[in-house]
Amino acid sequence: MRILTRTFAVFAVALSITAYAADGPLLKPPPGARAAIVVFEDLECESCAEAYPVVLDTAKVHNVAVVLHDFPLTKHPWAFEAAVYARFFDTKSEKLGNDFRGYIYSNQPQINKGNLQQYASKFANDNKVPLPFVIDPDGKLKDKVNADVNLGTQLKVQHTPTIYVVGTGIDTPPAEVTDRSQLGQIVEDALAKSPPAKKATPAKIGTKTKKKAATPK
Repeated sequence: MRILTRTFAVFAVALSITAYAADGPLLKPPPGARAAIVVFEDLECESCAEAYPVVLDTAKVHNVAVVLHDFPLTKHPWAFEAAVYARFFDTKSEKLGNDFRGYIYSNQPQINKGNLQQYASKFANDNKVPLPFVIDPDGKLKDKVNADVNLGTQLKVQHTPTIYVVGTGIDTPPAEVTDRSQLGQIVEDALAKSPPAKKATPAKIGTKTKKKAATPK
């Protein structure tokens, strides 16, 4: 993967991020990764739909991991259920879970609480994955979504998407990205401050919720 050269002034970058040092230990790159993009997302959020490909493309360009966390907002009637569906497809494969998120985002304007299951069923059929009548009989997928919500609450996440860049450098506290056009530069800055991995065991690149990483398209 190629690494882009710096194109923005340090001062401009400083204006586009907010350090989150107080809760830094809660946000770390996956094992073996020097840096990661951490996203708290809501599948019903229009801005999340816009950010999703930007995050994946930036991760691919800079060869960094992406960690997705569910943070469905209570004002969105079908967001939580969609997150549970995404978790179900994650259990089949990381790529399938990521593809489902992209599919929901691309069809977001047409989806509502009444037809969400139809969209999930179509996606399942198109990908030859049987969709059980009850996808989360023991509530484990719901528990995972709630665990992400609790983490976001600890971090005082108030909107979606909330995007952080985290690195392994001691002087690289998690930084909240408030201007997505600066995301690549902020990732480069985190990589520059993060020491090389001690072992040649690279983390998987891309997106996954909580402790999972996948390969971005």
